[in-house]
Amino acid sequence: MEAMKISKRFYAFGILACIAIYVAYIKWHMDSKPMSGVTDGTTENKGDKLDHQTSAADLSVFYGIMFDAGSTGTRIHIFKFTQKSKETPKLTRETFKALKPGLSAYADDVDKSAQGIQELLDVAKKEVPVELWKFTPLVLKATAGLRLLPGEKAQKLLDKVKEIFQASPFFVRDDCVSIMNGTDEGVSAWITINFLTGNLNVPRKRSVGMLDLGGGSTQITFLPSSKTTLQTSPAGHLAAFQMFNNTYKLYSYSYLGLGLMSARLAILGGVEGKPLKEGEELISSCLSPGFKTEWEHAEIMYRVKGQKAGEPLYESCSNKVAKMLYKKVYKAEEVKDLDFYAFSYYYDCAAEVSLIDKEKGGSLTVSDFETAAKHVCKTMEVSPGDNPFLCMDLTYISVLLQELGFPKSQVFKLARKIDDVETSWALGATFHYIDSLNRLQY
Repeated sequence: MEAMKISKRFYAFGILACIAIYVAYIKWHMDSKPMSGVTDGTTENKGDKLDHQTSAADLSVFYGIMFDAGSTGTRIHIFKFTQKSKETPKLTRETFKALKPGLSAYADDVDKSAQGIQELLDVAKKEVPVELWKFTPLVLKATAGLRLLPGEKAQKLLDKVKEIFQASPFFVRDDCVSIMNGTDEGVSAWITINFLTGNLNVPRKRSVGMLDLGGGSTQITFLPSSKTTLQTSPAGHLAAFQMFNNTYKLYSYSYLGLGLMSARLAILGGVEGKPLKEGEELISSCLSPGFKTEWEHAEIMYRVKGQKAGEPLYESCSNKVAKMLYKKVYKAEEVKDLDFYAFSYYYDCAAEVSLIDKEKGGSLTVSDFETAAKHVCKTMEVSPGDNPFLCMDLTYISVLLQELGFPKSQVFKLARKIDDVETSWALGATFHYIDSLNRLQY
């Protein structure tokens, strides 16, 4: 009888031990799973788009935080996603804030960068629920501004940001800060625009191409439908990646040094990172005759002035731009048959001359850019106006697009936001990062 009591005690103890081990395993699994969210069957105000009828049991909510360290500013994107089991995530809200100057401006005093990074992190803390902080990935990707810095200076800036990130309550991996190569920037922007337009992961639906004109670099990305494009594209112009159980093979290339600000310097005859000598000036046929100013680029001040009056401003500027771009970009024949969105300085310059609505964007052709360039340059033969570089910028854009293979009749859609979401590479990069984390787990 006594033996039976002992065996019953051991039996009960064994059951309790099994339960304890199981609970410990579940807790460990949940704590180690970065992309776990919370189930949520309700909506919040602040512009959420959740379906009230979605049951809490099959809907998870999670966040991603992406810092965009660009050449002219640092921006934070806080994305809120919902996801039904085995479906592609849906974006329900984006919170965005930008600070100037860019991270590269602190190259000689990295400690000064901390204040801005911390200010943006405070925005994330307010936006992401406390219980999800440890599950929310925090990432910074730097673009052309840091790519143009000497390697040691860029690394010190990244190390400082990583130190701040690691002290935060968010989910941080060793790869939380990095310099994004130009191809990844183009691919991520392509993911963003095709997700927002409903063309991503939809069978038989035609995707759209992407053009981005930043300060230091410019990208072109599209999904080729022609075998010729895949077979004849130069080395380094094709990029394959996996996401949401699909493999994509894109044409994507980034031209470092052909962003609008770097192009200005090249057209003026300056050299990236090289200050002018005492008394030296950059004289340009793209500026109003006799006009003088000082222009700062990448923390260097340049003295610039226009040439004396001579041939019409547009013709002389167009010739200068064409020489600067000669054989620097590749023409992909297929682009003339595809739909493209254009972002960043394409948008800003078009809005400045009222080719599109400043808030809503719009559609225009290569010819529209060229016509605007001719008009602005003609006006600037008399006066430089509010933007003395506008003749140069518009001329550069119209020539660049033609060099990339677009006919003058090609129509582009220009949008700063789609459904209140910024049309930058940040959303695509966040998607890709989240998907890579999920693939690491399973």
